[in-house]
Amino acid sequence: MKSLQGQRAIVTGASRGLGRGIVEALVAEKMHVVAVVRDAARLESLGRELGAEPVLADITDDDAAGRIMRDAGPDLVVLCAGAMPPLGSLHEQSWEGFSHNWEIDAKSTFFWLRHALRLPMKPGGHVIVISSGAALRGSPVSGGYASAKRAQWFMADYTATEAQRMKLDLRVHCLLPNLNPSTALGRAGIAAYAQRAGVSADEFAKRFGPPVTPAIMGRAVVELSQDANAKWNQLAYKVTGAGLVPLD
Repeated sequence: MKSLQGQRAIVTGASRGLGRGIVEALVAEKMHVVAVVRDAARLESLGRELGAEPVLADITDDDAAGRIMRDAGPDLVVLCAGAMPPLGSLHEQSWEGFSHNWEIDAKSTFFWLRHALRLPMKPGGHVIVISSGAALRGSPVSGGYASAKRAQWFMADYTATEAQRMKLDLRVHCLLPNLNPSTALGRAGIAAYAQRAGVSADEFAKRFGPPVTPAIMGRAVVELSQDANAKWNQLAYKVTGAGLVPLD
């Protein structure tokens, strides 16, 4: 395993949930972490709490993404930010609600990955896209969420392909965490599916086994980043309560 000490990372969606767990794990490895957040009121306190450099930005702002990438000169970029999808069956959705995650999750991933290739990132750079297990299974109560998450997976694949074509020394991974109660999005999704199935939220959550936690997510990112022997040489992996799991 290689040391991450002294390296620089950018993490989007850093203020809460899985993103916060990733920041904490990277800071524990003595990386300098630029934590991209959107809550101006919590900017200073987040810096103190996380031991990271907080930066206020809209993740869907193309210019901001490029500026942050250029200023930080990162060894690692983790794209973890995303939006809460409007919940409801297909016939209950509006197009504006259905496409919401395309306008946030997919759009922001497009911008940040494009900058990783265009700058380009320094040799040995690493990008990790946090998608969702919904990209594997679908999500019929959350509009376009699953398709936007699948698009993130495709874009990670395209980035890896273009990096190879451009002869860039750039590693790319896409992580697909199980539905879990560690985020507001996960809790809302579990509640919606539980109601649909006629069971309690706790009973429905048990279907996913031990839950993914922010700490588990952070360890998964560290493990991928420390992999000097290319053990984790596939593009995409599931993240469960047991950590990183290869796709079937």
